[in-house]
Amino acid sequence: MTELWVQRTGTRRYTGQSSRGAEVLIGSEDVEGVFTPGELLKIALAACTGMSSDRPLSRRLGDDYDATVRVSGAADRENELYPRLDEILQVDMSELDAEAVERLLVVVERAVDRVCTVGRTLKAGTEVTLAIETD
Repeated sequence: MTELWVQRTGTRRYTGQSSRGAEVLIGSEDVEGVFTPGELLKIALAACTGMSSDRPLSRRLGDDYDATVRVSGAADRENELYPRLDEILQVDMSELDAEAVERLLVVVERAVDRVCTVGRTLKAGTEVTLAIETD
């Protein structure tokens, strides 16, 4: 299993890391060149949707199809949560007739609903625990 952690690198600045060598810069909204934790949550959702739709789309449109998943949602700062996240999957299906588009949309939505772990987790809610270790 991949290990994940964040290391503090400055005031409200962290580097997220994985045991596979990946890194992402994290910080508050007023810090240039970083993602906020909320932005990473949204990007994780968009990436999961893209990856979950990849097989049905590539089977029908070919391996080199272009897709963009946009995600948005304002934070409720009073309650410190995102009450709603909206995704838009943009993909060119102009080579398909209307009936084929409708069939493909059903298959894609079903695939995302079935295998997008991030989306399924957000919809279901999840238990989060925190342990604090001291030296």
